[in-house]
Amino acid sequence: MTGISITMRHEVRETERRAPIVPADAARLVRQGVALTVERSPQRAFPLTEYVDAGCAVAEPGSWTEAPEGEFIVGLKELPDEPTTLTARHIYFGHAYKGQRDAGALLRRFTEGGGSLYDLEYLTDATGRRLAAFGYWAGYIGAALAVLHHRGALSVPLRPLTKKSLDEELNASAGTSQPKALVIGALGRCGRGACEALEAAGVEPTRWDVAETLSLDSPALLDHDILVNTVLVNGPTPPFLTKELLRSAPRRLSVVADVTCDVTSEYNVLPVYDTTTSWQQPSRRLDHTGSSPVDLIAIDNLPALLPREASTAFSAELTPHLLTLAEPGEPWLRAVRAFHAACAANGLEGERTHA
Repeated sequence: MTGISITMRHEVRETERRAPIVPADAARLVRQGVALTVERSPQRAFPLTEYVDAGCAVAEPGSWTEAPEGEFIVGLKELPDEPTTLTARHIYFGHAYKGQRDAGALLRRFTEGGGSLYDLEYLTDATGRRLAAFGYWAGYIGAALAVLHHRGALSVPLRPLTKKSLDEELNASAGTSQPKALVIGALGRCGRGACEALEAAGVEPTRWDVAETLSLDSPALLDHDILVNTVLVNGPTPPFLTKELLRSAPRRLSVVADVTCDVTSEYNVLPVYDTTTSWQQPSRRLDHTGSSPVDLIAIDNLPALLPREASTAFSAELTPHLLTLAEPGEPWLRAVRAFHAACAANGLEGERTHA
């Protein structure tokens, strides 16, 4: 028996249809002795009956607030605003360690309640590589949406798809003239997904990575129809694109897809916008580009558009690490240290009762 107790919470965002643990992996956790509770969710892509068949207990949405001491609360995206203090150990993408908007308020909820955030962005190996990530699918969908928008074939509002149906839309929209597309961060998981989506659309991308961004060729960047940014930085980095550059330089660039959506972080490498876009309005015209318009796509839960494929891949990577929570090893300890460092950086001194 593992002695691990986990609640997989309902996601409060209506467009979030992914699950951090899919039914097949839930069954694996239960077989290994994990007490796994799954909250009901009206939009999750996986039926609740599949979790029941896997041996999971069922709870109502939001009941994680009354979970017993020692419970791990697993999710993906933001928590609801209540309760104002958080007492449990939460595992999800908190987006609160790089100076993002409202980061201090979220961390304060943990420190005042004595809870902890095991941010999945910081569940990494010794080299800093994420051990469970949606990057490939985020890149794939972000690049696909950019192509569809450039071709005037993007259906709005967005709706969940499968990879097969998305590829069919890319093929159906293809014409005789193909856009010129640039992927920055092309060698990473996210960049690889973006490049493969472009290839599926019949577009051979220009691929930039670290070497090309160390000495950025701005005229070459602007000489593309589509820019797909897949670089998630963790420290100060010179911006790839600025408002001044868009206004002053000649360019053919007309679509920017920012897959990473680090918009409120001080490390943002695309400081040309200040709010993300949505499923209802996936693109927005930037207002500082002169007479030649540039449209932005910056959706911060792109993989939810392919919920089953993205969830299955992510859950397969996360599940082995969930099985180690009873005696957390270095990956989880790194995540906890990142939490305490972020609290300290925000002048917060919460109780360190959780490993």
